[in-house]
Amino acid sequence: MVRLTEEQKQFYKSNGYIILKNLISEKELDTISREYDEVFERKNRENIESSWVGKDAEDRKSDSPYTVKGLHNLQYHSAAFGKFLYNEGLLDALEDVMETKNIILHHTKAHLKPPDKGAAYPMHQDYHYFPYEKHSMVAAFIHLDAANPENGGLFVYPGSHKLGPQEDIGAKETLNNFHYVDQSKFPLEKATPVIAERGDIVIFSYLLIHGSSLNTSTRTRRMLLVQVASADDAPVGLQPSRPGQGWLLRGINVHRDASISKRFEQN
Repeated sequence: MVRLTEEQKQFYKSNGYIILKNLISEKELDTISREYDEVFERKNRENIESSWVGKDAEDRKSDSPYTVKGLHNLQYHSAAFGKFLYNEGLLDALEDVMETKNIILHHTKAHLKPPDKGAAYPMHQDYHYFPYEKHSMVAAFIHLDAANPENGGLFVYPGSHKLGPQEDIGAKETLNNFHYVDQSKFPLEKATPVIAERGDIVIFSYLLIHGSSLNTSTRTRRMLLVQVASADDAPVGLQPSRPGQGWLLRGINVHRDASISKRFEQN
């Protein structure tokens, strides 16, 4: 068991994100990567494009040649992903960052940026998609490929989580439930690139302003994301439920039969 150092914990508190290495064994990483590719191959004939839509950026227009292939709820496609959700190293790191032993799953998703035409994501906060009362939600962004600005890597505004929720410009400009902050106030060009190796995991607050660049390289960028929250937190307002949402990954959930579980809209 390897826990975060005090320096790492302080880095996360100050910056809203942290890059962690060696939380996944090579064997597990190979298994996840293989299952990931097989899932996308099985879904290849379906419409799994999920590029952003926006009126100001060429790469976000609905007729753009750029794209991102996306899937949600991977634990329902392969048991390997369900097993990974209980990775002890990852849960130890999440416990240290979130400062709670009670961790529940919100959702999982995968984004694959193909070579030469991987779409960019404008700077945004995950908060606008699923706000929580105590802002406990974090994402664990697992790199299945090395990533940098050339192949559509992650960009962040360190410390921006301390600003709290920002104006949701995307809700005003699009009709497709896309959310992003003011791109003139938080341009991609001034954000900090996250340089990651295969297997690196970035944990970040859902209040952190982040986005990603175009993939103009000859390399694919594959990612797997696990979004979790404290079992002691509660969603704000009525939100659509997601498959697997509320799975207890660690600790206890004393609110399971109380009001929290009833706040989700039934699909």
